[in-house]
Amino acid sequence: MPDANTSLLKHFTPYKVKSGEDYMSPDQRDHFKQILHAWKQDLMEEVDRTVNHLKEDAANFADPNDRASQEEEFSLELRARDRERKLTNKINDTLELIELDEYGYCDTCGVEIGIRRLEARPTATLCIDCKTLAEIKEKQLGK
Repeated sequence: MPDANTSLLKHFTPYKVKSGEDYMSPDQRDHFKQILHAWKQDLMEEVDRTVNHLKEDAANFADPNDRASQEEEFSLELRARDRERKLTNKINDTLELIELDEYGYCDTCGVEIGIRRLEARPTATLCIDCKTLAEIKEKQLGK
């Protein structure tokens, strides 16, 4: 099963910042909209493949071990699709931020997240410094 981020890479071309271009210019916002829409499309296609797989491969095995193996396989697929459903919601939220011209800025400190970080993680809402601090706090609290 492909990783949700690897399927995105086939649609990805790094953005070339133009001399004197403002951060989150219309071209940059379009760049990220294209990335996010392609990513969302890949996730939706994966859901379709899963539905077809579950329909076509569902069998009522007489052997309890075979039945348990199939149920475990389906369970893993459904958990992956649930994670992807949550990711799709994040993508939708991110597309909304782009439309509101609020995309690309840290939720905590307000600084620019940066083009390359956003290309690596288009749904990022924290700059690298705030994300690092949040992870340190999380480790300290044992979550």
